Amino acid sequence: MLLLTVGSGGMYVVAVVLPSVQAEFGIDRAQASMPYTALLVGFGVGGIWMGRLADRFGVMWPLLLGALCLGLGYVFSGLSGGIWSFTVAQGLLVGFLGSSAAFGPLMADTTQWFVRRRGIAVGLCASGNYLAGAVWPPIIQHFVEVAGWRQTLIGLGVFTAVAMGGLALMLRARPPAHDPHGEAAARGLAPSARPFGLSPGAAQGLLCVAGVACCVAMSMPQVHIVAYCTDLGFGAARGAQMLSLMLACGVVSRLVSGVICDRIGGLRTLLAGAVLQCVALMMFLPFDGMVPLFVVSALFGLFQGGIVPSYAVIVREHFPPAEAGARIGTVLMATLLGMALGGWMSGKVFDLTGSYHAAFLNGIGWNLLTMGIAFGLLLRVKRLRMGGAVAQAAA
Repeated sequence: MLLLTVGSGGMYVVAVVLPSVQAEFGIDRAQASMPYTALLVGFGVGGIWMGRLADRFGVMWPLLLGALCLGLGYVFSGLSGGIWSFTVAQGLLVGFLGSSAAFGPLMADTTQWFVRRRGIAVGLCASGNYLAGAVWPPIIQHFVEVAGWRQTLIGLGVFTAVAMGGLALMLRARPPAHDPHGEAAARGLAPSARPFGLSPGAAQGLLCVAGVACCVAMSMPQVHIVAYCTDLGFGAARGAQMLSLMLACGVVSRLVSGVICDRIGGLRTLLAGAVLQCVALMMFLPFDGMVPLFVVSALFGLFQGGIVPSYAVIVREHFPPAEAGARIGTVLMATLLGMALGGWMSGKVFDLTGSYHAAFLNGIGWNLLTMGIAFGLLLRVKRLRMGGAVAQAAA
């Protein structure tokens, strides 16, 4: 959890410095969103590669590499002379080689250590991602106002390399091997060669589409709340506070969702989270006052925090355990690509319409796609279980 708090802060740091970068480089909102998009693409794609390294050598070595590259990424971002060099530093060093080591590999590693309490274990680990969002925005905003965004990023790079490297040294141990049959009995589930009654590729493809769609919707408030508050006249500091509150509530949501996931399973948790996220997005439309936006930001964090961790649990419930690491990394990559696409798309919609209302509506549409996929997969699971019960009774 601490490693995720330190290692995944980049996606929130760039959201806070976005207005300052836009002003200094003289670019529009869509161009200013490109570093975030590059970071998330690198974050997602790098997670698969880092996951394979962790499978082969253990999670410590990818984390040490990530600590070095993440620190360098922040430093080079602070020294960049234009938006393109800033984007390359964010995408390659902060995303692909840095933060990627502290998300997918750690989530997959956590699923290997727990069986009956896997949901809350994954929720605790994943909470580090939102703790980063709660901790870093006000700190970064303070130092941006005091010292400027360049000096802030350079200082953050030094701190991150030292802190993340030190924490990585504590994770030398490899996870124990679990008996898949005993695990299935403990969870009341039977991972199958045909998850949801589909081919493995089709099943994973649907989960990836759902991951992209839910995170396109999720990224709208998380990436643009600071800029949105600036446009409304509340200032970037208020936006950073709203982002911090949103993600602090997301920590609570991830812990509660982990407990719920252990009781009702990953698919139902995903569906419930998608429905509640849609409700929260709709609440952004009629309210644009400062106090209502604080309230809606808190509700958004409480409603959607359990969505991404539920994918890791779904994979472990429905796919063969031997394939979990690679498949979890792939699905989590899809969620990060969704965040990247949504961050850019929301900025583009704003540039075309001059309003964030259309961007919120765009997010709601993508969210409905996730709800449809989760509901359809849940129906397939119910039909398979009913068919299995009938066949067993007949036998």
